Amino acid sequence: MASPFPRQPRSWARKFGDALRGCGIAFRRQSSFWVHAGCAVMVLAAGLWRHLLAWQWCIVLLCIVAVLTAEMLNTALEQLAQAVDRDYNPHLRDALDMGSAAVLLAAAGAVVIGAVVFLL
Repeated sequence: MASPFPRQPRSWARKFGDALRGCGIAFRRQSSFWVHAGCAVMVLAAGLWRHLLAWQWCIVLLCIVAVLTAEMLNTALEQLAQAVDRDYNPHLRDALDMGSAAVLLAAAGAVVIGAVVFLL
């Protein structure tokens, strides 16, 4: 089987292209990503409506990026787990559950931080 990793160093353009391809894969294959992205759009709209200050925007955007990043990493972990073993594997189950927990933690933290930013 051919290696998915080229032997020659990739250009920066290729690296960015691969990263954008990864974003596209996550958007197409992971319904949870759409839920988080939809929530992000609603939060951005609420921020515009509330006329957030610059430091508040920074906090809100950091929370959005943290949740989407956690979801992206969890999606990558799920893809890797499927490549490793399609049968029941308790080690993979635990790893996948921890990945989901990371997304839950990031989302819950974002909700709490958002409540502080928007309500105080």
